[in-house]
Amino acid sequence: MGKSEPRLTQQTLSVLGTLARGQELPGVEISKMCGLATGTLYPILYRLEEYGWLDSRWEAGDPATLGRPRRRYYRITGEGVRKVDAIIGALMPREARFA
Repeated sequence: MGKSEPRLTQQTLSVLGTLARGQELPGVEISKMCGLATGTLYPILYRLEEYGWLDSRWEAGDPATLGRPRRRYYRITGEGVRKVDAIIGALMPREARFA
């Protein structure tokens, strides 16, 4: 991948695979599902968002009412889905792609 795309480490692929299911998830859930520490996860999320592969939004509500800090929710974008599809296609054996 060139400089115009993020580095696709195993951790990055795990995050993309988790979000490619189409759910909007808070970082804490992504962390649990991927088994990644927050110090590893959040730089990946920020980088993928910077490249347009993810969108994020803050949870509505007052932290005092919620009884906890607001959560940031992440979801994969159309561009992210296209990139994941291209990655999967490139990793599949050629004969499997045309079956």
